[in-house]
Amino acid sequence: MMYETLEILREGGVATLWMNRPEVHNAFNEQLIAELTQACKALDADDHVRVVVLAGRGKSFSAGADLHWMKRAAGASVEENLEDARKLAAMLRTLAEMRKPTIARVHGAALGGGMGLASACDICIAGEGAVFATSEVKFGIIPSAISPYVIRAIGARQAHRYFQTAERIPARRAFDLGLAHEAVAADALDGTVAEVVAALLQGGPRAQAAAKDLIRAVADRPVSDGVVEDTARRIATLRATPEAKEGLAAFLEKRPAAWVSTQS
Repeated sequence: MMYETLEILREGGVATLWMNRPEVHNAFNEQLIAELTQACKALDADDHVRVVVLAGRGKSFSAGADLHWMKRAAGASVEENLEDARKLAAMLRTLAEMRKPTIARVHGAALGGGMGLASACDICIAGEGAVFATSEVKFGIIPSAISPYVIRAIGARQAHRYFQTAERIPARRAFDLGLAHEAVAADALDGTVAEVVAALLQGGPRAQAAAKDLIRAVADRPVSDGVVEDTARRIATLRATPEAKEGLAAFLEKRPAAWVSTQS
């Protein structure tokens, strides 16, 4: 599929999904939202893709909402705004619920929806010049669609501050908050992403998808009898799969598992 606002580069089992609106710092409009949704669905359905890296061309990862889009929204009806908001929320959910591991490669600005994208990815690697913000209150609105992912990343207590102050969050502070898994020198950004990708390619694809589903099922829930039983059933089910049997055999035979050798 051809995209106007995206560029997809593939290398082995890795697909890098480049937002490609550098002239507006990869700001969201209707087309970018629609194309990100389509691309995430297509990459998730592609068995040749093991890892998805989300990145931005130009000076920024994503500066949030396109100003022209925001102006149109200001003159639109509530129903029209609701439809736009649903599409943005659906795009973020599609990214967050991909079966494949996802990495946000963040440089420059990751503001508003850009911070939402970084939070929706499984892993966030930030260069030292990266800056995050939930800047919506400055425009008289709220970071609504991105809130489930940002709060998941930084917690409700920190969200109380940043959702209301719209302060800029440098990469090192983003690391301290738990938003960024790594905050590295700008010239180390791609190398660090490559290291994390290499680690991800060692894991079984079905196990990684199951691990993501496990987190969603267990996070923020008390350790009840139901949770204990659910976790027991999950591991028992996976142990019987061909992937698990191959993983154990590879370990015992001191060789790479089949899914590792196919990435070379």
